[in-house]
Formats: sequence, structure tokens, C-alpha cells
Amino acid sequence: MFTATLLTNPAAPCLDAATAGALAEAWGGGALRWLAPGEAAEFSLAERPADLWERWSALQAEGIDLALQPAEGRRRKMLLADMDSTMIGQECIDELADMAGVGARVKDITARAMNGELDFEGALTERVGLLAGLPESVIAEVYDARITMAPGGKVLIATMKAAGGHAALVSGGFTAFTERVAAELGFDEHRANTLIAAGGKLTGEVGRPILGREAKVEALHQISARLGIGPEDVIAVGDGANDLGMLHGAGAGVALHAKPSVAAQADLRINHGDLTALLYLQGYAKADFVL
Repeated sequence: MFTATLLTNPAAPCLDAATAGALAEAWGGGALRWLAPGEAAEFSLAERPADLWERWSALQAEGIDLALQPAEGRRRKMLLADMDSTMIGQECIDELADMAGVGARVKDITARAMNGELDFEGALTERVGLLAGLPESVIAEVYDARITMAPGGKVLIATMKAAGGHAALVSGGFTAFTERVAAELGFDEHRANTLIAAGGKLTGEVGRPILGREAKVEALHQISARLGIGPEDVIAVGDGANDLGMLHGAGAGVALHAKPSVAAQADLRINHGDLTALLYLQGYAKADFVL
């Protein structure tokens, strides 16, 4: 058995009963279960539809996300999340680079690295090198003035933790940011890279080993094993090429507002919903959300 989930942007819900019902009928699915009126609904079906991605593409044009999963085991016990452009709305290194006067150059490298065009470790080393001489105090300035939490993140974590879940933030960014983001959103733990400073200024170096794609996969296995659960009990979310390993290794891997080349390699793609989409994918109704 499978479950099909349809959802939209909670800030501008546009899912109507006719659209959802027509899909359920076309696929020979069961009755609609509304998770949130106008915003999210699901139905069961016996087989994987052959025209899944054609239907997905058509609904994208209407502002609707469509996801298909095996019905059994959808409710996960752990959240493993990327930070930059996933749990927050920015790329921290781009914001630091802007303050250092090298924003355009670094932003281009970031975009190419996240799209999988560049080696992550080499790209990170190059970008951090351009920050040499920047006052360490700028990190706090950037966080306070420029970093915003992505919609739905706090509700996602609070709801999963209320159900006994664990939340881990694993970033190719920096601990100076993950520490504050984790505390603000309610994560249980965080892992990231360390910016090295001396004499109150960034040296242009990053601590080794660099946390990249493989380190995120290691975190998936290490943390789940420590909790006594398996990778199949984890829902992972990210947007960049360095997230693909953990997205493929987790029980549910969600490409959220991801780079096109990344989304193309993920079975669960959310382009319109916010982070609460991860709750709908697990079968939570909006009435279950912990605000």
C-alpha cells in the first residue's frame, strides 16, 4: 500500500477538493483525508502509479506538491536537517562574504557547489579563505541582522519531539551559526564546521576534517545507532548536492526548495510547502501540530 500526499504553501493554500478528488479517482485511491482544509490532504492506493511524475509536474504548475510513499512506517523517530537554505533562509557564508566585500564571488561558488558542479570541500576551503581578516564579531552581527528562520521549522521540531522524536542539525556551514539556530529552533544536537580565528579575526581557515556529504551520512548512521533506531526511522531534509547522501540513506529524504539537479535525484520533492510539509508527509494533521 502507498499513501499519496498533496500539499501547498500554508501562506497561500490552494488545494481544492475537486483537484485532490480527481487524482484519487484517477489512481483508484481511497477516500480523501484532509490534514488541513485547503492546504494538505492524503489518500491511500494499492500500487505505484506509472504516471506519477507527469501528475507531479502538472500539479506543480498549480502550486501543489505531490508525494508518494509506502504507507507503512511513515511516522519517523528522528529528524536530520541541513541548515543553510533549509532551516534558515540564507547561506551563512554568503552573508559573511558580503560583509567582507567578496559577496558576489563567494555566492557564485556557493551556488555551483550546492548544485553539485564543484567539490564541496575544495569550494568551502576557497570561500573561507576569502574571509581572512574579517573581524570575528561580524559572525554575531550577521546572525542578528540577516539570518531568518525558515517557516514551519519550529513547529516541525516541536511536534516531532512531542511524539518522542529526536532532532539533529547537520550542516556544511559553521558551528558559530548552528549553535544558535539549534537553540532557537529546539534541536537536540548539532554538527558543523569550525571557523578558525586568532586575535579577534578570521584566519581564512576551517577546522579539519571538513564536514561535507560523507560526514552527513556518518551522522545519519551514528546518531540513529546511538538512539537505538535505524536509518529507516529517520526523515532527512536538505537542498544541496552535499545533502543527497543522507537523503538517499534515510527512510524518507525530502528535497526542500532544492536546486533542480538535487531535486531530480530525490523521490520526495517539496517546492511549495514549508517545513511543516514534513509533518504532513508523516501523516500528522494540522490539529496535531505543537505550536
